[in-house]
Amino acid sequence: MGIDTSLDGAPDGALDEALFNPRSVALIGATADQAKNNSRVQRLLARAGYAGRIVPVNPGRAEVMGVPAFPDIRAAPGPIDHAFVMVPAAAVPDAIAGCAEKDVRVATIYSAGFAELGEAGRALQERVVAVARAGRVRLLGPNCLGLVNVTDGVPLTINAAVEAEALAPGWLGVVSQSGSMMGALLSRAAARGLGFSRLVSVGNECDLGVGEIAGMLVEDPATRVVLLFLETLRDAPALARAARRAHALGKAVVAYKLGRSDVGRRIAASHTGAMVGADELAATFFRENGILRVETLDGLMELPRLALGRRPPAGNRVSVLTGTGGGAAMVVDRLGLLGDQVVPPPPAMRAELAARGIELSDSPLIDLPMGGGRGQYTTVLTALQRSDHCDAVVAVLGSTARLRPAQVQENILSVYEGGKPVVMFAAPQADAALRLCDEAGIAGFRTPEACADALHAWLNWRAPREVATAPPERLRAAAALLRQAGGHDTPRREGGDSLPRREGGDTLPRREGGDTLPRRESGDTLDEAEACAVFEALGIEGPGSRIVGGPDEVGAVEGPVAAKLLSPDILHKTENGLVRLNLAGAEAVRAAVRDLLATARDRFPAARVRGVLVAPMQRGLLEVILGYRHDPEVGPVVVLGLGGVLAELRRSFVVRLAPVDAATAREMVAALPELRVLDGYRNLPRGDVAALARAVEAMSWLACLGGATVRDAEINPLIVRGEGEGVVAVDGLIALGEAAREEGATP
Repeated sequence: MGIDTSLDGAPDGALDEALFNPRSVALIGATADQAKNNSRVQRLLARAGYAGRIVPVNPGRAEVMGVPAFPDIRAAPGPIDHAFVMVPAAAVPDAIAGCAEKDVRVATIYSAGFAELGEAGRALQERVVAVARAGRVRLLGPNCLGLVNVTDGVPLTINAAVEAEALAPGWLGVVSQSGSMMGALLSRAAARGLGFSRLVSVGNECDLGVGEIAGMLVEDPATRVVLLFLETLRDAPALARAARRAHALGKAVVAYKLGRSDVGRRIAASHTGAMVGADELAATFFRENGILRVETLDGLMELPRLALGRRPPAGNRVSVLTGTGGGAAMVVDRLGLLGDQVVPPPPAMRAELAARGIELSDSPLIDLPMGGGRGQYTTVLTALQRSDHCDAVVAVLGSTARLRPAQVQENILSVYEGGKPVVMFAAPQADAALRLCDEAGIAGFRTPEACADALHAWLNWRAPREVATAPPERLRAAAALLRQAGGHDTPRREGGDSLPRREGGDTLPRREGGDTLPRRESGDTLDEAEACAVFEALGIEGPGSRIVGGPDEVGAVEGPVAAKLLSPDILHKTENGLVRLNLAGAEAVRAAVRDLLATARDRFPAARVRGVLVAPMQRGLLEVILGYRHDPEVGPVVVLGLGGVLAELRRSFVVRLAPVDAATAREMVAALPELRVLDGYRNLPRGDVAALARAVEAMSWLACLGGATVRDAEINPLIVRGEGEGVVAVDGLIALGEAAREEGATP
């Protein structure tokens, strides 16, 4: 059913306690040698005044730092809630086996040398996971620096930054896929006087991952904002559940994610997969699950104060007030590049202020030189907070903020009303002024880039989108066709001829001049006729094509037609010269069929050729590409973009998590600038945008077939006809996923 976004399945309270606040901790690989990292956990626990029982495990020592030690965790007395594993990678399986025998609830594995090193390490990691699962031990890591429960004073970590910084309890929770970045966040927070509740380094995420940990932090009363430092998305459904639960509880989740490259496009079978890269998919995932996303590390640290206790705004309009033009202009310029609306004061406000002796222009930047004189700054700021023309206000201060921090109190805090967000950017380095803002509940920023980054994230923050449903009868019809195409019965297109029969379901048709090919395996690509039959079952009109096996089967031809080779092994027929258009008369079609079959045998001798599709030429106002993909990171998505042979070059598209409802489908159509011509732009003919939106919605229903039944699907082009005339799928592609067998394709 796509991403599971229910609020059910609350985190395991016993696991949460064992992970963050254990009554007893075994340190497997403990040492008293201060020069070794393995000694740091015990030192930190002692310094924090940990009230639980510490059990050092070291076969060569009777005691470690004055605490009795044991040669093996199996020999340790009493129950143990949490084990911190610091032995070489090869010894980890036995250490986890010992944890299982002692009924340890959770083990954190600091040891490296697993999946991060390649296949051999991955095999060892899988062995560790198998041992843990058999013994019902949950794992954090491996290759992680551990965690810190700041609220309760439990530092189960080897991170040197925890030893260097004085940790202050606070309302920020952190989950990081990079252990070293935890240290960076700690140092920046210390400089700003910010405090944390819990911090977790997840490492390789062989078991406990970002999503499940975030779910625990969301339920933690001390945590009010959850920060995520991500390199990839490994368990999107769990993270989606956590983010939606956070929204329900009035908490915010803020993400900083690396990996904005196009590497993920290399393995895509469809144009759709090539168009939409990992970063666009991640941005969609964050937005539609109510996660705020920042692009700077400073933004990650400074946005939480802005989001704390607030709900997503109604719009993305911001007003900027300054007494120093240059610093504010940098913020305004950055916001403009990000696509946010920096709005001028409305005429009514200007008139009201003019009556009080304050003259403002209609510029988007409200500049009061040198503060505008006594009381002007506070008067204008009060008016901006009370006006409904903007959703947030940026108050910019100049050098006086550094020389006289009390100016923050005079100009901003004294009139802050606490409803509409007011954020402060101090152009100089003004740490004391920023601290005053933090204490008063106002977000303060050190750089114009971080200010614009965080404000953009908040202005574009939206509540999680409701997950759509699909008509059961449509799903049943599509699922049946997919089962048949996956190696079972032969599907029959609605209103058309049956597709070539596969004898007994075990073999595919013989190619002309070739041997019988083996039965299709799950993960293969459907041919165009099979794909279009599935799309028709979902409610998208097909091209009305028929299959001919050779020139002698052409028969009568009415009107101009198109002829295309039919093969599941040749995905992009136009690029490979396997399409003939505007054919008039039976003789022209027979010649084209003969030529297409010969070309395929010559250029693609191993391809499975099932004949030639002959279909009436379709005309319309515009060609679009409509795609679906079950992405390995974010799950199912639906994509709408400009179609035809230039689809990948133009890279103009809109992507949403699938399935979508009718309203979201219409919003996707409206969001693509090039499709505005369909609204009658400059007296051009109006297109059937309603039918296009219905097709987008129907394509997204593939997400409801269960698991990864369909890996990729695409209609390119989907021709949009005139208003009231519908849309037609001219070419189609479906690549099956691993769940494409009968049991996996049942809705």
